[in-house]
Amino acid sequence: MPEARLKKILSVFEGKRGGLIPMLQRVQEEFGYLPEEALAEIAEFLHVPVSQVFSVATFYAHFYLTRRGDHLVRVCQGTACHIRGGQDVLETAQHCLGIKTGETTADYKYSLERVACLGSCALAPLMVVDDILYPKITTGKVVKALSGKADDIEDEDQ
Repeated sequence: MPEARLKKILSVFEGKRGGLIPMLQRVQEEFGYLPEEALAEIAEFLHVPVSQVFSVATFYAHFYLTRRGDHLVRVCQGTACHIRGGQDVLETAQHCLGIKTGETTADYKYSLERVACLGSCALAPLMVVDDILYPKITTGKVVKALSGKADDIEDEDQ
């Protein structure tokens, strides 16, 4: 972890109080996760115990303590998605990527998350890769989307 990048982030918060969460957000934005060394550096910067910084970082689900993949795959498991095959979509994504929910591929290309609801029930089942929404996705479309053949999905729908 390049220390200069971290010091630059922390310098923005010099003399300000109550900046722990924004600091964690900026560090995660820069590195993609919260490295252990960064948590220790933040604690020292704020003159608080490392356990306090770690406690905040682990309390909020949007903070990650391990490196995430370059692409985030989220599969909805809300009621509508579940009824319409969301579990099959999730299992297919796990099989395609060779990882389980909550894991990251060895090459750090993909991370897979199961989400409770994406708020688009009319489009169920639903998968999101980064910012690309895959509505009414089938297991066949999952395979295409995760194998780099996403253009074929659009052709299939027409």
